[in-house]
Amino acid sequence: MNKIVINAKEAIRGIEDGMTLMVGGFGLCGIPEKSIQALLESEVKGLTVISNNCGVDGFGLGILLKDRQIKKMISSYVGENKTFEGQFLDGSLEVELNPQGTLAERIRAGGSGIPGFYTPTGVGTLIADGKEAREFNGRVYILETALTADFAIVKAWKGDKAGNLIYRKTARNFNPMMASAGKITIAEVEELVEVGELDPDQVHTPGIYVQRIFQGENYEKRIERRTVI
Repeated sequence: MNKIVINAKEAIRGIEDGMTLMVGGFGLCGIPEKSIQALLESEVKGLTVISNNCGVDGFGLGILLKDRQIKKMISSYVGENKTFEGQFLDGSLEVELNPQGTLAERIRAGGSGIPGFYTPTGVGTLIADGKEAREFNGRVYILETALTADFAIVKAWKGDKAGNLIYRKTARNFNPMMASAGKITIAEVEELVEVGELDPDQVHTPGIYVQRIFQGENYEKRIERRTVI
């Protein structure tokens, strides 16, 4: 099976209005910049996006939000995005906020074929409203359901032509679990190498999870908020 596509435009083929996407990254680290830009240019609408946050104004997923291509966000953090905040508050954007660990586990469960799990996180808060609760060993837990997506779009440091992926540092947040939870997984990489060039012990996502892969160029890797001058 040839998994290599020439660019982001070709990689996102088949993404249609109303689909559910998982988009990797943590803040602005490890986001699939090229695929997001291709989605903007495709003008696809009505997307449900599962991502830790929604980029910032003018960058990352924020560009899709500004163009009103996203109808719903399933995330854990509004972040530094005033557009996200504004659309959430005025009701034009549906938002399902999750505790960050719960969001990560819902995605991991989806990729593992586990339909749901019980967690104590959120018990006694609005998070628990409408959810099944059970007691285990004297402690109350709520049922959270797994998340999957029509497409998962991830960003890796290196990948080979079979789709095996290696992430760097913070980019390992959300990207690996999302890669396993999409019906079709798109990987954009900074360096695409021949099969056999990656150390098997260093592979974070096995190629069996990846259907399409391409090498991007000129990544901006913008810093969300500088804390050191």
